[in-house]
Amino acid sequence: MQHSTEAWDRAAAGWDRNSALIRAWLAEATEAMLDAARIGPGMRVLDVAAGAGDQTIDITRRVGPTGAVLATDVAPAMVALADANLRRAALPWARTQIADAEALDMDGASFNAAICRLGLMFCQRPLVALRGILRAIAPGGRFTALVFSHAEANPCITITSRIARRYAGQPVDQPPPPGSLLSLGKPGLMAELLAEAGFRDVTVQPLAVPFCVPSSADYLDFVRSAGSPILNLLRLLPPDDQRRAWDEMALELAQFTKAGGWEGPNELLLCVGARQ
Repeated sequence: MQHSTEAWDRAAAGWDRNSALIRAWLAEATEAMLDAARIGPGMRVLDVAAGAGDQTIDITRRVGPTGAVLATDVAPAMVALADANLRRAALPWARTQIADAEALDMDGASFNAAICRLGLMFCQRPLVALRGILRAIAPGGRFTALVFSHAEANPCITITSRIARRYAGQPVDQPPPPGSLLSLGKPGLMAELLAEAGFRDVTVQPLAVPFCVPSSADYLDFVRSAGSPILNLLRLLPPDDQRRAWDEMALELAQFTKAGGWEGPNELLLCVGARQ
């Protein structure tokens, strides 16, 4: 993955601290993802790049005690948080494991379904990850993923990434590099990758998923504590440069302020495929 294990470990506590905010933001999209995977009682489900395990809890409740869930992530700190959250929720039929999405090594595991919520785009080699996921699924099983759509549909990510890259001395006018937030958003790309990996009955559906908080400052507080890609770009800069970058982001993001609060547009892609 482009962002190192250490980077995700650094972001883990902030991601977990914002779990209620993330859960509210992604609730409907997560439900759609699990519905598309047809997850139900008694199923064995693989959760790839599970992070702190918010969606793992939803999966585990769906499959019930006659099912089983394995949540994987490349970052040990994320896996530890997911494990703690599952234990706190009293869901012993789920377990966790440190595993890179690009090196799952679960051929023949015969999961009934697999999901990946906002993780696949961080893979340098998403096709490798998809092929590994396919091999872990039983014939007839389904895989569903959520990834960010293209840049124009995600202006908040575009703004923060452009400013952070400029301050970090990196090109700002090039296509999203592999392993970055918007790297799988190009129209048609996810359908091509799923088909090339060997999935059948592929569909890709855009979902509007606005990020609603009281103000742009609240959004940037979330990015500061959990937005690993942006933090990774800025963390080695002098404090004054970091402050100027955050201030510039706040000014541009203010355009999404509405009468009832701040609403940042986001579009995700719900990607679905099945193993023959």
